[in-house]
Amino acid sequence: MKLSTTVLLICGAFAWAQDQAASPGSNLPTHQIVADDLVSVALLGSPELTRNVRVSADGTIRLPLLRTPIALSGLVPAEAEIIIAKAFQKEGIFTDPAVTVMIVEYRRGRPIVVSGAVRQPTTFQPSGPISLLDAITHAGGLSQEAGQEIVISHTRETAGSEALFRRIPVKPLFDGSNPELNIRLDGGEEIRVPESGRVFVLGNVRRPGAFRLQDSSDTTILKVLALSEGLAPYAAKEAYIYRQEGNGNKNEIKVDLAKIIDRKSPDVSLSENDILYIPDNKGRRLTMGAIERIIGFSAATGSGVLVYGAAR
Repeated sequence: MKLSTTVLLICGAFAWAQDQAASPGSNLPTHQIVADDLVSVALLGSPELTRNVRVSADGTIRLPLLRTPIALSGLVPAEAEIIIAKAFQKEGIFTDPAVTVMIVEYRRGRPIVVSGAVRQPTTFQPSGPISLLDAITHAGGLSQEAGQEIVISHTRETAGSEALFRRIPVKPLFDGSNPELNIRLDGGEEIRVPESGRVFVLGNVRRPGAFRLQDSSDTTILKVLALSEGLAPYAAKEAYIYRQEGNGNKNEIKVDLAKIIDRKSPDVSLSENDILYIPDNKGRRLTMGAIERIIGFSAATGSGVLVYGAAR
């Protein structure tokens, strides 16, 4: 009877620990323990040895009855449980201890940084694990200039100081279609929201300017012409796309604008930082050098609108 009761208690204790690890705001099983974390160490059947212990600067903790400190830095809680159990066994205190380790407070001074295209870039100290969406809320949400992805970096405090990176697409994160993208953050992360790319429209349009890409995979000549309020009078039937490739080469691509507008030719996709130039009907067009002098190739004015009419 006593044996059965003991087995049930042990099973119940470990089931409780697993539930705690999986519940919101509880210990993260994959989070590594570092100096200054506050950890809870519990031994089943020995409440007098259960306590919260702050990890020292050298990454160790001291527990009652153990003669030597235990190194926990760099371990996840499940690994720490094994190390502590073996320490009690080695010193002959317990033959088969059931140990539970949880991180109850993360190290002070591990802030989360949110920067880039957010309304209020910020650095804050979380009191415990929070979600990615909560962190963005701390920064006032995304700004209108936000691009289509969020970049998260985190340096693990291990011997190699390995930097981890992850890219999160914005749309499924915010519409809730993929809840797994709303990842858990435990401090030390840097969240950067890059600005969306732009395309530049110059020449014979009613509103020349720099227009942000709402969806870089579906930006075409007809769409940016609509954003620029259509062609101005005397616009030529041909247009030119000036594009800088990844290797640094700059290309000029000629397109039949009249056929695209008349739906006699397929619409042409534009890439980030493309320049669409529409000359007047006399066929005069700018060279790449002239384009670069006007807009610096990759930057617009502070208002995001380029005023240009020299080719008209």
